[in-house]
Amino acid sequence: MIKRSRMAAIGLLLASSLAMAQTPYTEDSTYQGLGGKEGIKKIVDTFVTLITTDPRIKDSFTDFDIPQLNVRLQEQFCEFAGGPCKYTGKYHDKAMEGVGPVRDMKTVHQDLQITNAMFNALAEDLQIAMEQHNVPSSVSNKLVAKLAPMQRDIVTK
Repeated sequence: MIKRSRMAAIGLLLASSLAMAQTPYTEDSTYQGLGGKEGIKKIVDTFVTLITTDPRIKDSFTDFDIPQLNVRLQEQFCEFAGGPCKYTGKYHDKAMEGVGPVRDMKTVHQDLQITNAMFNALAEDLQIAMEQHNVPSSVSNKLVAKLAPMQRDIVTK
C-alpha cells in the first residue's frame, strides 16, 4: 500500500505538467531537513540504486554513466533544496560524447522516450529513498514540488 505522503508526492508530479517552472529555494530549511550535503548524498546513493534496479525503469539507465548521474543528482537536489551547491548541468552519458558539456533537461531527455509511467516510477523511487533515510514528509514534499515541473521537459512519449 502506498503511503499517504508518497501518494501526495505522486499527485504533485502528475500536476506538474501544468506548473510554472520553479526556481531553487532561497532559504535552506529543506536542505537542512534532508540532512545537508551528507544526507543528500545518502539519499541519492539509495535513489540511484533503486532506479537502476527498478524493473519498470532500469533499462532506461543502461548506457548512462551512473557515477556522473549520481553527482549531478546530488548537485541538483542540493541546489533546489536551498543548499550551497550549484547544479552544473554538465551531465552526458557514454553515448553522448562530443555533444558538449551543458545541456538543458529537455535536450538531455529528448531521445529517451520517457513516459509518464516511467517518470512516476522514478518519483516513487525518490520518495522511497527519502523515506528510507527518515526524511519528514513535509521536507520530501517540498523537494518533490521543486523538481516536479521538470516532468514536461522529461516526458517525451
